[in-house]
This record gives sequence, C-alpha cells and structure tokens, in this order.
Amino acid sequence: MGKRTLPMTLLYLFLIVLVLLIIALSLLRFWDRNAERTEWRRLLSKQPVHPVRFDPATVAELPEAARRYFAYTIAPGTPLLSVAEIDMKGLFSLKPPEYLPMEARQILALPYGFVWKMRLVGGLPVSGSDTDSWTRFRILGLIPVARAGGDADHTRSAFGRYVIEAVFWTPAALLPGPGIRWEAVGESGARVTVTRGELSQSVDVTLSHEGKPIEVSMMRWSNANPQKQYRLQPFGGILSDFRDVSGYRLPFRVEGGNLFGTEEYFPFYKAEITAIRFPLNTMPKN
Repeated sequence: MGKRTLPMTLLYLFLIVLVLLIIALSLLRFWDRNAERTEWRRLLSKQPVHPVRFDPATVAELPEAARRYFAYTIAPGTPLLSVAEIDMKGLFSLKPPEYLPMEARQILALPYGFVWKMRLVGGLPVSGSDTDSWTRFRILGLIPVARAGGDADHTRSAFGRYVIEAVFWTPAALLPGPGIRWEAVGESGARVTVTRGELSQSVDVTLSHEGKPIEVSMMRWSNANPQKQYRLQPFGGILSDFRDVSGYRLPFRVEGGNLFGTEEYFPFYKAEITAIRFPLNTMPKN
C-alpha cells in the first residue's frame, strides 16, 4: 500500500513546487512592471513644465555643421521639449542573421534615462524592458531569459544608447548648455559630447547639405562581441523618412547595430516609427 501511494505523494509535491514557482515568477513580473511604470513616470516628470521656444540665436556660436543640424531639426519658435515617447514596430534580431517582428514603446529623456518596452510578435514569445538600470526579458511573459544591470558597465553602455538616440529623436535635449559640447568633424559632420557626472559619450553625426542627420556613429562601451567582454567598439545606424512632429523634423525609419562602419556590421534593430509624442508634464509637484 505504501509503495503504491509513493508516486502520488511525489506528484503532489511536484504540483506544490510548480504552483509556488508560478506564484514566485508572477510576483517577480508584477514587481518588474511596477518598476517600469515608476521609471516611466519619473522620466516624464523631467519634461519642462513651461518650455521656452527655440531661437536660432542660441546656437549662433556653434560650429557651422551644428547650426545646420539645429536649423533642420527644430523650427524657430518651437517649444523646447526634451522628453519624447516613441511607438514603433519593425524587426529585431536575437541571433544574426535571423529577424523577428517586434513592437515597442519608449520614453527618452536625456540626460536622465530611458525605458524601452519591447515584445516579439512572431516566433519566440519574448517580452520585457531595457533601461539604464536594467535589462529584463521573459519568455511567455513569465520565465526570465535575461536579467542584467545594476552595475557600472551596464550604466555606461546604456548611457551611450540614449545619447545617440537623443541626437535624432530629442534634439532639444542637445542645445548648448551644461554637459553639452559641439565640434565640427570634417566637411559634413558634427560631434556632440554629452557629459553627466562621470559618464561621457561622443556621437558623430553625418549631415546632408541641408542639415539632415542621415547617419550617427560612436564608440560604445559594449559586451556585444564573441568574448562577451565590455570594451569600446563601433556602434551606429542610418536614419531616413523624416517627418514633421510638433515643430521637429525626426526620422521615422531607424536601423542600427554593433560594429557600424566595419565589414562585421549587422543592423540587429530595424524600426519603423508609428508615433512620436512630446507629452506635457502633468506630474503633481511634491
């Protein structure tokens, strides 16, 4: 009798462990999503409440290429809003050269941070978020497959990402001011260097004759290499399909990847933007 009941006891134990595991993973997912919402609200609170309007005279002392960049990307009189929300779809590669369809939402708030919430909509059901503080993705919305962040390497790498994205999505964040330095690069380019505390990142911007930023590149602190070791390596992308959004001219097609400008470049990220917003700051004051 005792031998016959042993398999049932093991089954009950297995079911109890399985239920406890599902509860634990569900609580972890709840905690992660709450952290995403909290960080999103924090970044939204960085939007200027009473934005000044763009005056081309404020960039008159910059190099000629930088002046062309601002003349193209910001219309005179535009409210200077430095926080943007971006909706996108496109292709994302977890394993080159294969791509999977993706959908994502992002808030970008240089120099304070970003949140990128993404889900793959074909094939492997992966979803999660990337910020300057963490990278967290799951299969089936529950099982963790990537959890990283909370260290200096991740913070430095993420800083590079949202500096380069600010160049083409939030140009108002790169107007002359503390921690922003512009310089000329060759005949058709400009370099902007953003510094915040101990973090510093330079981005080279290739411009058309009219000042359109058609290409961005930088040396990014990254471990996207066969050795999985953090080091400086090329990163960048190509911008196209510029459209007017609330006084800004912004790209609605962006592709980018590691080792940009080399034979090993692979654009793991190909985004088609479906909406860009500069939301008002309605956060209550403490």
